[in-house]
Amino acid sequence: MRTAAVLAFPGISPFHLSVPLMVFGGVGVRSVEAAYRVVTVAEEPGAIRTAAGLDLVVGEGLDALAGADLVVIPSWDPEVAPSAALLDAVRTAHANGARVLGLCLGAFVIAASGIADGREVSTHWSAGPQLAARHPELTVRCEALWTDLGDVVTSAGVAAALDCCLHIVRTELGSAVAADLARSLVMAPHREGSQAQFLSRPIAADRDGDEIDRAIAWAMERIDAPAPLDDWAGAVHLSRRTFTRRFRDRTGTSPGDWLLQRRLDEARRLLEASDLPVDAVAQRTGFGSAVTLRHHFRARFGTTPGAHRRAFADPA
Repeated sequence: MRTAAVLAFPGISPFHLSVPLMVFGGVGVRSVEAAYRVVTVAEEPGAIRTAAGLDLVVGEGLDALAGADLVVIPSWDPEVAPSAALLDAVRTAHANGARVLGLCLGAFVIAASGIADGREVSTHWSAGPQLAARHPELTVRCEALWTDLGDVVTSAGVAAALDCCLHIVRTELGSAVAADLARSLVMAPHREGSQAQFLSRPIAADRDGDEIDRAIAWAMERIDAPAPLDDWAGAVHLSRRTFTRRFRDRTGTSPGDWLLQRRLDEARRLLEASDLPVDAVAQRTGFGSAVTLRHHFRARFGTTPGAHRRAFADPA
C-alpha cells in the first residue's frame, strides 16, 4: 500500500484537510477500503488550531515526508512564508521520488520550494494573479481544474480538490478503483470543464503565449462569429487532431464545449449588465439567433435568457 503524507498547519481549513484524508485514506467513507496508508504531519507535532476553532492533535513531524509516496499540501496561507524546514522537507521528498500534490493554495508552497520552476501550476482562480506575480518563473493556469506534471500536481480550490485527488487515484491505482471511490463519494468519476466557468468574465487571452494561448485569444476576439474547428486550428498552425488534443490537455474539455461555455458566459454577462434584446445578445455571442441561444441556455442552465435577466439584471 502506498503512503500519503498530508500536511496540517495552524489555521488550516478542516474541509481542505479532510479532502485528501477522505479520498486517499477512506476516512468517513464506509463503503470502500483505504486506497493509501495516510499519515497527517505537522511542522511542530502536537495541538494545532484550525480555522474553524477546532484543535487537531498531530503526532508526526516533517520527517515523515521523506518516506512518503505522495506528499499532499492541502492548502496554505499566501501571506505566510513557508519555513526553510518545510521547503527542505518538500524538496527532499520530491528528490526521493514522491509525487507532490498542492491543492488550492498549496501551490504557493510548491512554488516556493522550486520543484516546479519553469513549468505550469494551477491554483484557485482568485489567487492566480498573486501567485504569478510572486513567482514569474512559473506559468499559472487559472482556468484549469488541475495541472498534472507527473511528479508535481496542483489544483484549483475547494471542490476541485476532490476532482484532483480522484484523478491521482485514477492515474496511480486505475479507473476501476477511482470509479468505485467516486460512487462512494457520490461524485462524477471525471468532471469535464474548467474553473474558468466560475470567473466573472472569460479568462484573459494571451496573444504572446503558446499555440493554445493564441488560439484562446483568436476565439475570444471573434466570439460573435463562427469558429469552425479547421479554421481555429489553422489560425495557430496546428493540425485539427493536434489542436484538439492539446486544447483538451490545457483546458480539460474540447474546443467546441469550451467555446460554447465562453459564449454562454458572455451571454449571461450581457443579459445581466445591459438591456440589449435577446436577439442582439445572441448575435454578439455567436449564437446567431435567439432560438439557438435559448436552446443552449436552457440545456446548460435550466432556464431561459429572459428569466435569467429578470432574476439577475443589475438594477443600475
